[in-house]
Amino acid sequence: MDNRNIIVIGGGPAGMMAAATAGSRGHRVTLLEKNQKLGRKLYLTGKGRCNITNNADMEEFIANVPTNAKFLYSAFYAFTNQDLLALLNRLGLKTKVERGNRVFPASDKSSDVIKALEKHLENNNVQRLTGEADGIITENNKIAAVRLKDGNMLPCHSVIVATGGLSYPATGSTGDGYRFAKELGHTIIPPRPSLVPLEITEDWPKQAQGLSLRNISITIIDKRNKKIYEDFGEMIFTHYGVSGPVILSASSYMRKMEPGKYRIQIDLKPALTDEQLDARIQRDFLKYARKHFSNSLDDLLPQKLIPIIVQLSQIPPDKPVHQITREERHALVSLLKGLLLTVKGYRPIQEAIITSGGVSVKEIDPATMESRLVQGLFFAGEVIDVDAYTGGFNLQIAFSTGYQAGLHC
Repeated sequence: MDNRNIIVIGGGPAGMMAAATAGSRGHRVTLLEKNQKLGRKLYLTGKGRCNITNNADMEEFIANVPTNAKFLYSAFYAFTNQDLLALLNRLGLKTKVERGNRVFPASDKSSDVIKALEKHLENNNVQRLTGEADGIITENNKIAAVRLKDGNMLPCHSVIVATGGLSYPATGSTGDGYRFAKELGHTIIPPRPSLVPLEITEDWPKQAQGLSLRNISITIIDKRNKKIYEDFGEMIFTHYGVSGPVILSASSYMRKMEPGKYRIQIDLKPALTDEQLDARIQRDFLKYARKHFSNSLDDLLPQKLIPIIVQLSQIPPDKPVHQITREERHALVSLLKGLLLTVKGYRPIQEAIITSGGVSVKEIDPATMESRLVQGLFFAGEVIDVDAYTGGFNLQIAFSTGYQAGLHC
């Protein structure tokens, strides 16, 4: 039986890069994917635009990886963000750099990134197979075959596990890779969500459900009153709490989550100082001098937020504007510059963009991505216990570890 084959399980970014790289070295490579289409999760990233990587230097990349950054040194330097962009450009994909050095396809279409990667697979003679792996077979602690759900066996001498984590299970990330690794003796660091919406203790976000706030800033404070994160951008209120770009980013800084450990302070008017905001409110109060307080904030706030701010300010809603005291006005300024929310916890892992946790890095060779326990077994991407902050860093981890595994298998 000829088993000089490489099988890559998982057709996401890590799997596609691993398969094409292995194929470029003349190996017979089969890419096994349970979905009809490759890169299902890539379609969703960056709101369907696909934040491919970040244009930062490699040291900044390392600084943006809170979990096991040292493990990624070899992979990041073997296949850098610039190597990735040069490859994609050769494959016909034009890219652009946006705020925070985030890199996107010039077309704003994630499908164009997938097309480029599919071309990379074709150029390197990778065979695509639609099917679901059920287990990995070893003989004398060496890889021998992949068993499919339908009972068929695919003989091989190397397997690259690139099955993703547990986030977005509809795209195929259902934790299979953890099971395969565990069955072969690997330690799994318990998966938890990262880049995930947050549940809030207070009730009032429910009233603001669906409201999106742009150009706000947030500060995350822990229970020792220590500032752990700040960001500027967009967020949205939901029936359970808060979501949106700045919230997802903030969630990955909230380690060892427990109810009440973290608070979010929202500055609704970050462009104005306290004095400037006070002057602005005074102008509005002058304009609406004959109205009640509850009817005086139309120019300042979105409609959905007005009853909430009125309630939280403790100024009677029917108080005539001209009777509002200086102290009450200053309290209103403080509220608008520091709207507080208490974090109850993460939303379920199925709603997370990425998974933190996975196959222990102590059992993987960082220079090759090969298992230290089983000869011919390699890992790439989110299945490994590494994760980064938002901004294209997680996709670069997938591409760099995929490249490293494909190069050495």
